[in-house]
Amino acid sequence: MSGAHAVDEPGSDGSAHAALGRAAEVMHEVRERCVWTQEITHEALVPYLIEESHELIDAIESGSRAELREELGDLLWQVLFHAEIASRDPEAPFDIDDVAGEMAEKMVRRHPHVFAGETAATPEEVLVHWNAAKAAEKRERTSVLDGVSLGMPALALADKLLGRAAQVGVVRTPADAASASEAQLGEALLGLVALARERGWDADRALRGAIRTLEGDVRGAERS
Repeated sequence: MSGAHAVDEPGSDGSAHAALGRAAEVMHEVRERCVWTQEITHEALVPYLIEESHELIDAIESGSRAELREELGDLLWQVLFHAEIASRDPEAPFDIDDVAGEMAEKMVRRHPHVFAGETAATPEEVLVHWNAAKAAEKRERTSVLDGVSLGMPALALADKLLGRAAQVGVVRTPADAASASEAQLGEALLGLVALARERGWDADRALRGAIRTLEGDVRGAERS
């Protein structure tokens, strides 16, 4: 554990990363002196994490550089917040240095073409290295579905599971649609939601039902 420590003002020591240290110190001071912050838990912060993530997505899609920078900062604050809470856990404490250090080591392992003399001339070859390193780290996993968060939004979850399903030969045939672009696909999806509303159906629930069927098909294929 590195613990909290004072840092200089950003840039005063010539370090490109001084501002990150300053942000961590601010988080520590807020946790020390703000009664609301002292009482908050990982679980209670989840809605804020979701909200900040969606606000960052909005900034990315709007193309606003100023908003992008601000929302990245807000999301970084959430990471610092969770790490600060974790640093005070009586049984298994860790802090932002532990989080950053573990993440850096993982990225080094997953980029052997950058750090370990391997080669990757195409994005596809990069993914081969990435997936091989990830598989070595996750040897305890027995299904291609392990590690997929079922709490993801239904549409994103469907896309994720379709990719995993294809790895074990479970394939869903794409719908026959006239969409010629991503924008037209969006309109087609919106039309399906409108149809669901008209008929009193829950489009999200319908998709999740289809996802559960797909999950069952994948696990059946893995057992056979």
